[in-house]
This record gives sequence, structure tokens and C-alpha cells, in this order.
Amino acid sequence: MIKSVIFDLDDTLYSYQDAHAIALAELSVYAEQELGIPREEFPGLYQSRLEAAQKLMGNVAATHNRLLRAQMILEDRGLPLHPHALRMCDIYWDSFLGAMKPFAEAQDTLAALRERGIRVGIGTNMTAYMQLKKLEQMELLPLVDFYVSSEEATAEKPAPAFFARCVQKASCRAGECLFVGDSLEMDVRGALDAGLHAVWFRPEGLVLEEKVTQIIKLLEVMALL
Repeated sequence: MIKSVIFDLDDTLYSYQDAHAIALAELSVYAEQELGIPREEFPGLYQSRLEAAQKLMGNVAATHNRLLRAQMILEDRGLPLHPHALRMCDIYWDSFLGAMKPFAEAQDTLAALRERGIRVGIGTNMTAYMQLKKLEQMELLPLVDFYVSSEEATAEKPAPAFFARCVQKASCRAGECLFVGDSLEMDVRGALDAGLHAVWFRPEGLVLEEKVTQIIKLLEVMALL
């Protein structure tokens, strides 16, 4: 019997890709106007800082920190940290949060689960503060019973330690937890390897060759309980 359903956040409850594209476009304009970095060059530069941070620090939540990426770009280019580092971080996240829209069934799904007495959790990579800000911005936080970030778990999905923390907070056994996410490797296989049930959220269509449970709409979770 499923007692807790745990959702990934990015690209599971809203489109991360859409919000990120808008935020990165705004940041690219700033980079061109204030730093002299061509806007068409900036997205690749920004992505390279993520890869550099991961190489330097390993696969940890801090590598997702947008302030850290801005700092690395400025230092690499010999540009002053003041006032650009904090401004770049603010531009990105203000644009991102303003562009976010929860998927159509996100709120209804979380509410329906709680009405059935199912504990609702969020299990997400990235830093705790911004992930909670996202949930608050989308007005989903009141429907969440517990929350685990990779920053809190000190491990990123698909590490077993991450899912162990989710199970601990769910206050039930791993086999009584269902994890829902858009990433086959990080969310689904990571959860299955840790003893949880898992569902692959595939709004763009099912992948028939993958023998895992898949859904196209979030409300389909209710039929799996």
C-alpha cells in the first residue's frame, strides 16, 4: 500500500526548460550590455561554468548555485564582482520565478493525494532555498507535507542516500513510497534501486521500449495507488 508519493520538482511539476530559457535570455542581455559578452556567446559560457563547478566540486547541490556561476564567469574574465555577481544572480532568478507556471494538473494532483490521506513529498536536486521559493511561487507549498533537497541530503539523485532521506521523512517503509519524476536515470531508476516504487512522467509521450511505469498526465498517479 502506498502511503507517500514523492515528486521531483523541475520538469515534473512545471517546465524548468521554459523558465530557464527566459531567465538565460534576460541574463544574456545584461552580459552584453554591462560586461561586453555577446549575448549569443553567453548561454554556452554559462553552461560551461556548471560543468567546471561539477568538475571542481563533484556532483553536489552547490554546483547549481547561480551566484557561483556568475562569480566564476566574472573571475575568469577578470571582471569586478561588484556589482555584477549579485545582479546577475538576481536577474536570473527574478526572471525565472516570474516565468514559472505549474503544470495544469499539479495542484489538483497534490490536493487529491492529501484528501486520500497520502503524504505528499518533494524530492529535488539543487539548493534548498530556491527550490522552496519555486514551490511558494507556484502556490504548491501548502500542499506539501515534507521536502528533501540534495543540499539537505548531501547527495544528488540518483544516490541511495538521497532516497533514504526521502523515505525517512515520509515516515514509512521504502516499499510504501512512490517516486514520480521526469528523469529515467535520476528519478525512476534511482528510486527503484533504493527500494521505492517509481513512475516516469512523460508528458511528451510514452517510451514503449522502456519497461517502467509511465504516465502522461500527473493525475494518472491516482490510478496507481
